[in-house]
Amino acid sequence: MKNLYRIQYISDGITFVDQENNIKKALDSGITWIQLRWKNADGKLALYQLAEKTKRLCEEYKAVFIVNDTLTLAQHLDADGVHLGLQDESVRQARKLLGPLKIIGGTANSYSDVLQRVIEKCDYIGLGPMRFTKTKANLSPILGISGFQMIMEKLKKEKINHPPIYAIGGIEETDIQNLLSAGIYGIAISSLVQKKPYIISNINQHYEQHLKNC
Repeated sequence: MKNLYRIQYISDGITFVDQENNIKKALDSGITWIQLRWKNADGKLALYQLAEKTKRLCEEYKAVFIVNDTLTLAQHLDADGVHLGLQDESVRQARKLLGPLKIIGGTANSYSDVLQRVIEKCDYIGLGPMRFTKTKANLSPILGISGFQMIMEKLKKEKINHPPIYAIGGIEETDIQNLLSAGIYGIAISSLVQKKPYIISNINQHYEQHLKNC
């Protein structure tokens, strides 16, 4: 299994400048894994330019850089990987295009989605949403803590060997301990980093305490 960081920042912002500033803020805050996500980019050129800039920043900060959805962009820029939604290209296609060493993540919104991702052999699963979030349009049904607990318990009961699962969608600091207790490996956050840059160090403390208690 690839060595994956516990916290992933999913970039947020309407404009190029918003995105760039938020990515820089996340890196300055201690984030070591950036997923570039700019759904309302002003054309393919703007997205490419932002991706190119983000890759340079990640190299400077020694952070992992993956691209949301756009497989060809990830390949062209030799990004560290790609994150695929349920309606995007298949994990198999991504693996064939990017090779065995790249990180390939996949979205899941339900237990059956998780099983699909397990079969597809992605490197990690982004499971959610935890709660309502404005950073994503066409939001899937909200899971809440109970939804995560149910899915993780079922995976354990059925003895399903699965890749690391990350909680996504409106995560707050107060959720971290419950998510870790449920068996979640890591979290993907967005606006939380922008509102509270110090949150990364707080979250890392949660992880350290959790590992001590295990």
